Amino acid sequence: MRRRDLVDLLLLAMLWGGSFLFMRIAAPEFGPVAMAETRVAVAALVLFAIVLRHGGTRELRANWRALTVVGTVNSALPFTLFGYAILSISAGFGAILNATAPLFGAVIAYVWLRERLPGLRIAGLIVGFAGVALLVWGKPAFTVSGDGWAIAAALCAGLSYGIAPNYTRRNLGRVPPLVIATGSQTAAALMLLPLAVMLWPQHNPSVGAWAAAIVLGIASTGLAYILYFRLISNVGPTRAIAVTFLVPAFGMLWGALFLGETVTVNMLAGCAVILLGTALATGVVGARINGVASKSES
Repeated sequence: MRRRDLVDLLLLAMLWGGSFLFMRIAAPEFGPVAMAETRVAVAALVLFAIVLRHGGTRELRANWRALTVVGTVNSALPFTLFGYAILSISAGFGAILNATAPLFGAVIAYVWLRERLPGLRIAGLIVGFAGVALLVWGKPAFTVSGDGWAIAAALCAGLSYGIAPNYTRRNLGRVPPLVIATGSQTAAALMLLPLAVMLWPQHNPSVGAWAAAIVLGIASTGLAYILYFRLISNVGPTRAIAVTFLVPAFGMLWGALFLGETVTVNMLAGCAVILLGTALATGVVGARINGVASKSES
């Protein structure tokens, strides 16, 4: 991996880890739906300007139905769910739960796309979901003041993120990634708009909350998509997925530095087990083992 690709990888992890910090600041004043709408609307404007320069509007029109589905399951729904969850859980905790997305994606690929799951990857799924159990052990309390519903919402967001790449792979495999990003954000913004208008906060959010929501849209969504798809193009999807292992670290770091959040031993242990399971379930560890084996055989 070139130095530029490593810089892109680290910057992407910083931005996606920072998204939980910005949500933690913006969500209490905006509410989950209005915050999600602001995020996708800002991202859509940034990305649409880039697509116009590259002449991709024809592909946007041709694939609008599939892009609407992706916008629902990859943006509108999970952004809203995490916006709700982050009202009750810390930014670092949310970032760790976000790391379950590849686990759900592997299960969905097996059930829906009939993708083969070798024994090592099945073991990874078991380890990964055991890590989730370790992380939330003793926490869920499905009461008004409890965080059970917040954890459930975050896990549902991870499930939604797991559906998105499988649907994209099946229905938008030949569409340029930038077009997918732009179309999905635009569709998400249009879908959330009526509900956001209905649920818009009675009191205008503070300057700090507006700044967090705008940075969330420009940096952690628009710019992050560009970096992610550039990584896929330059180093391939298997290496690009390595960002999954860095996002929780930055999520916990930003939460501790800027919000004074506590990083517990249970969080670190649960995070480590989830990421180990993710590495196995996505084939990252298996691919490296096989690569070493094939080299030694030759």
